[in-house]
Amino acid sequence: MRRDYWLIILIGALFFLPFLGAVHLFDWDEINFAECAREMLLTGDWFRPQIDFESFWEKPPLFLWMQAISMKIFGINEFAARFPNAIAGIATLLVVYRIGFKLHDRQFAWIWVLSWLGSLLPHFYFRSGIIDPWFNFFIFVGLYGFINFRWQFITGKIAGSGLKRYKYLMLGGSALGLAVMTKGPTAILITALVLGLYWARYRFKGKGYFGHVLLFMGFAGLAGALWFAVEYALHGSWFIGEFVAYQIRLFSTPDSGHGGFLGYHFVVLLIGCFPVSVFALNNLWGDRQSEAEMLESDTLQSCCRSDFNTWMQLLFWVVLILFTIVRTKIIHYSSLTYFPLTYLGAVSLWRSIRWEQRFRFTPLIFAIVGLLLVTASLALPWLGMHPEVLQELLKKDPFAQANMQAQVEWSWLHALPGALLLLGMVASLMFWLRKRFWESTQAAFAGGAAFVSLLLVMVVCNIEQYTQGAVIRFYESKAAEDCYIRTIGFKSYAHLYYGKKQDPGPDKTIDSYENMARGPVNKKSYFVAKITNLDELPELPEVHELYRENGFVFFERIPGSKK
Repeated sequence: MRRDYWLIILIGALFFLPFLGAVHLFDWDEINFAECAREMLLTGDWFRPQIDFESFWEKPPLFLWMQAISMKIFGINEFAARFPNAIAGIATLLVVYRIGFKLHDRQFAWIWVLSWLGSLLPHFYFRSGIIDPWFNFFIFVGLYGFINFRWQFITGKIAGSGLKRYKYLMLGGSALGLAVMTKGPTAILITALVLGLYWARYRFKGKGYFGHVLLFMGFAGLAGALWFAVEYALHGSWFIGEFVAYQIRLFSTPDSGHGGFLGYHFVVLLIGCFPVSVFALNNLWGDRQSEAEMLESDTLQSCCRSDFNTWMQLLFWVVLILFTIVRTKIIHYSSLTYFPLTYLGAVSLWRSIRWEQRFRFTPLIFAIVGLLLVTASLALPWLGMHPEVLQELLKKDPFAQANMQAQVEWSWLHALPGALLLLGMVASLMFWLRKRFWESTQAAFAGGAAFVSLLLVMVVCNIEQYTQGAVIRFYESKAAEDCYIRTIGFKSYAHLYYGKKQDPGPDKTIDSYENMARGPVNKKSYFVAKITNLDELPELPEVHELYRENGFVFFERIPGSKK
């Protein structure tokens, strides 16, 4: 078993660490958090997050501390910004292996590990610079601490007294508190809903359940309140008030323009978590535990499996329904479902391997969803070599049309990720139809892992050239210049991070739009706008257009110069 842990660490490092810095950080979220970490290093203020050197109350600081420490070690770059999540990926693989081995056996533990490595979004987000991997990890570990405590309490296996007796409850609550420190009180809300629904499912019965929930939440509150308490002591209640107001706004309005249709997250999870999402479909409700499984297993282990199935189903539906209701629609908002989804999919596969359980429509759904992904990935190189096709389709959006004018090199070599996914799918289906379910599982996840890894290295860097390549190059070209940069008509953090903005000092308005456009500034001022919204820039007397590229227009103001 110890050898397996070292092998998992090695595999995780090989999949998650290489080429982390090969692609620029993406606006908004990746650059937003990396910029907060960069400003922590510049200002030395590690307690109050800042963006553009002003208070940033949207997120607590734990993940930003991770990024700042990483930047201390590796420098301020893309690799450092994403490195904490690569570590989260390795930690996740180790945890799911441990839990899977304890509940089932070694084969199941490896299936669960492979389902993370070989499914698209679960793999991809460990190579990103967003907050959610650590946030989700802490919630899952916290919830498992509570579940494990209850199992031991019910079976009378809890030893010791005092705090030692409540070790798992304390550790689980502390992990949940770290989740609050990572992204906010949503962690408490999600966990409380899951705990409440579990209790309601059994008609509010269960010896000591309510008291254990209170104690668990108390430990979570203690860990999560540490930063809030220090912040209140240092600066008063204003920052905390703004933080809470933002959390409420996030749930009640489509914040930052990220709206979407009602079934948004259903589609994201089915397609984005392929192939494990297809295998999980048969196990999202009820208990499909076979009689053979119950007879072969020891009674306690079988009960724990069935109970954990219930917990994972509740966690899945709570997160999915909650973020379906929430009006802000962003792909990674439902990413906590990756834990129950990969587990439930692994259960279905494990039962197929052990007892040859077959699910009638699984091969068909697997083929349909997989072919959609393969078709899209194989079409990308052709569309890249024929941009006029997309330009015609986008004729109602001049900015998107102009994006497609970027000079990006495409060849049929870029179809390799899709070809490998197709190869894995075909092999998996052939093995499945021959009842060789273990080989089918390995082929499906091997194809998915190869697809994601090569897609990031070969394709995402090309796509980035269309969406933000022109502006990133401009900001990087001005990073060493003592100047001001501001975006006009669209929200961005890229000019702060890639332009390496320095602390303006006490006067935060010195680089406001009014000062930059009309005020007596003593530095060059640069403005970046989209061709669809130039505002008043062309009419300003001292503002000159520099050039246009891929839908963006770049302006310069030199005080004292006239058109």
